[in-house]
Amino acid sequence: MALERTLCIIKPDAVEKRKQGAILQRLQEEGFVVLGLRQTQLSRKTAEGFYAIHRERPFFDELCTFMTRGPVVVIALERENAVQHLRNVIGATDPAKAAEGTVRKQFGASVGENAVHGSDSPENGRIETSYYFQGAELL
Repeated sequence: MALERTLCIIKPDAVEKRKQGAILQRLQEEGFVVLGLRQTQLSRKTAEGFYAIHRERPFFDELCTFMTRGPVVVIALERENAVQHLRNVIGATDPAKAAEGTVRKQFGASVGENAVHGSDSPENGRIETSYYFQGAELL
């Protein structure tokens, strides 16, 4: 199986609760290699660009407002089967429906405030990683 890259964003709700260290530790315990890591405050333009695929959906404005309300931590990750493994580790979008032991079950509060973002396909993992990190910034 080949190595994949994926992106994880620790969202403002989890950063506000100071859970970024616990989440990062969990990712490393799951065998992810951190290629790049940065805490940042997203601008509205950056959030809208990143979530452009959802522009026509009714939650787009609320999502962008949420993602810009406070700092986030963007993390470029690598391991075998990275995308699917991250999806398994973070759990369902709705923390109430997420499996026990997943990041969203542990740290999420609602569908809108669910602690983390994870890429949904290997292609999006590459695209999303390059959205936040230039090649020279990654190990």
